Amino acid sequence: MDNEGLKKKIREVPDFPKKGILFYDVTTLLKDSGALQFAVKEMKRRCLEKKIDVIVGIESRGFILGGIIAHELGVGFVPVRKKGKLPAEVVKAEYDLEYGKDHIEMHKDSILEGQNVMIIDDLLATGGTAKAAVKLVESLGGKVVGLGVLIELLFLKGREKLKGYDIFSLIQYESE
Repeated sequence: MDNEGLKKKIREVPDFPKKGILFYDVTTLLKDSGALQFAVKEMKRRCLEKKIDVIVGIESRGFILGGIIAHELGVGFVPVRKKGKLPAEVVKAEYDLEYGKDHIEMHKDSILEGQNVMIIDDLLATGGTAKAAVKLVESLGGKVVGLGVLIELLFLKGREKLKGYDIFSLIQYESE
């Protein structure tokens, strides 16, 4: 397996979640044990280059990848959730989607001052969600040492919102 083999495991769903959006569905990759193991191994390898105290995973597929990677690295895992899903006091950050606005939340006590944090998600598109996650981590005193994603949609230029941060992606799409 290689990164191109991983790309072949991604299902493309037109007009989801609304007309005109091409959705890259990673559930077809996740259900393939060989593809999942390869993706996790590659993402973990990139994380090993950093001193990481905790992995932050963005809802929802970032939970899957981030949780596995945190386990493999022997570090903690912190979920970033959509609004109203966390039971204790939270910090919030708003972001723009390709198809609207939303905000994400993290427990206020989830990151300690000075912790080195790696943010993991399945997709980097416009960069809005990732930038909001960075704001959450930094608002709690954490240091973002990197962001790792399975898929990057280069044509949406999400990296531009994240200048100054180390980002890696395993699969890139040049155009829609």
